[in-house]
Amino acid sequence: MAVIHHTVLKPTKLELLTSWLPARPWYVGGAGRPEPAKAGGFRLDDPQGEVGIEFMVVTDTAGPHPAAYLVPLTYRGAPLEGAEHALVGTMEHGVLGRRWVYDGCQDPVLVAQLLALIDGRVQAQAQSASDTPDREVTRSCTGGDAPLVARPAASAADDRDGTELPAPHGSTLRLQRVLTPVPDGAPLLPPGATGHVAGPWLTPAGTRARGLFAVLRPDPRAQGL
Repeated sequence: MAVIHHTVLKPTKLELLTSWLPARPWYVGGAGRPEPAKAGGFRLDDPQGEVGIEFMVVTDTAGPHPAAYLVPLTYRGAPLEGAEHALVGTMEHGVLGRRWVYDGCQDPVLVAQLLALIDGRVQAQAQSASDTPDREVTRSCTGGDAPLVARPAASAADDRDGTELPAPHGSTLRLQRVLTPVPDGAPLLPPGATGHVAGPWLTPAGTRARGLFAVLRPDPRAQGL
């Protein structure tokens, strides 16, 4: 299990995101400077114990309408070769020293563990506590018995609503970057989806919301579409 160090970060994660968010195609905050605030999230463990994996939810009230974003991040002790375009920034960790922070959708370790979460082979971990499962994060997978294994050199593509990644068996994994609360009692899984990850966050008003973080969709050719 990953150990959570409660220590000083310079700059902080939110300071890094203040500069990084406005350049994302899915950012809806307009031309103003974002004011990200931590609102929820969870972690996954790297089986090798080398890469920190965090799915952070941040809210931003700087734009015309409050927004919540899913920001998957990885933390590495050395640069990830070939991922310069995915670098969010570097920071000094009070215990671990310099850390390279990446957009996790472009990091193969995060993608592999996210697929393992959807598959039920790993469990979401609490964002701020060591060795503590986060049971509020839910997942499902109805795509068959074959494990979801990340494709080598698969690349993520951002658009105005989220990020898409090629997934096994011709399927597509879509991360909901701009989060939308699902009303109580409403279906969580979109029609045709074969897997998901969902979880809660706090709105700027202090109320709890819940919605989809990631959706797995099958290859349309497999359905005769």
